[in-house]
Amino acid sequence: MVTTNSLSRVQQKFVLHWGEMGTKWGINRTVAQVHALLFISPKPLNAEEIVDLLSVARSNVSSSLKELQGWGIVKVTHVLGDRRDHFESMKDVWEMFRIVLDERKKREIDPTLAILRDCIAEAEKDKETDEYTEQRLRELAAFFETTTAWYGQIRSWPTAALTKFVKLGDKVRKLLGLGGE
Repeated sequence: MVTTNSLSRVQQKFVLHWGEMGTKWGINRTVAQVHALLFISPKPLNAEEIVDLLSVARSNVSSSLKELQGWGIVKVTHVLGDRRDHFESMKDVWEMFRIVLDERKKREIDPTLAILRDCIAEAEKDKETDEYTEQRLRELAAFFETTTAWYGQIRSWPTAALTKFVKLGDKVRKLLGLGGE
């Protein structure tokens, strides 16, 4: 259990690892560590508790909390008898990852697809753009369009249906007549 004094070895291990993974995902280490701490905390924590538990600067905690709230995976809550803001992480793992995927799509995929479409439109008019380049751009745009359309379809599935779908694995290949065991 997360206490106001210290984290267990397992909690430390998870928080540190989540911070490392965050940097690989392009997320600030402290942001990821704050998220990890709130995710495993059975109760909402105030900023000072987060500062104490992670041994990071108050300004880092404040900016991390703002970023996590911006992503929609951490929210402010209040505790009876305490005037400070407390924070808690979304606990539903599937919904949390849906939100993260939505945000990444909005921040990374959508702008890339818009630029690809612009480049293709320009290439059609530009005599200097070779056919090979134009074709590569079209294939990449088609990939993004297909995968985002697919994501849009499954995004709204209930968690139980999505879990079943993911667990099907290679059975889907067999169903489609593509072989596999």
